[in-house]
Amino acid sequence: MIKLFVKLAIVALLANAAFHIGAEYLTYIKFRDAIRDAAMFKTKNETELMARVMELAEQYEVPLDEENMVIEREERRFHVNGWYDKEIEVAPTYFYPWHFGLSLEVVKPATYAVTP
Repeated sequence: MIKLFVKLAIVALLANAAFHIGAEYLTYIKFRDAIRDAAMFKTKNETELMARVMELAEQYEVPLDEENMVIEREERRFHVNGWYDKEIEVAPTYFYPWHFGLSLEVVKPATYAVTP
């Protein structure tokens, strides 16, 4: 009977860790996609994109420092590189620092003049 409780406790700990890690990874994916959308459609230069990235970091509760981000632009192409570390609770009262890296290359669509 004790073996069953130990096995159930181990399964519960693994499920808890998988849930927390999965939730943070999903937030990372959504944050990365929001940065891609902002670079592609909503910003015109590096300064605007940096400001939008910091707004998105606050919105998604990502502990991102502006010093850890590098945004470069070449004509229609944005290069966004950066990283952040976030502590994830993998077991009750045990937090593990997880490293998330961002490396995006976004090409803005060409704008065409519409003639009537």
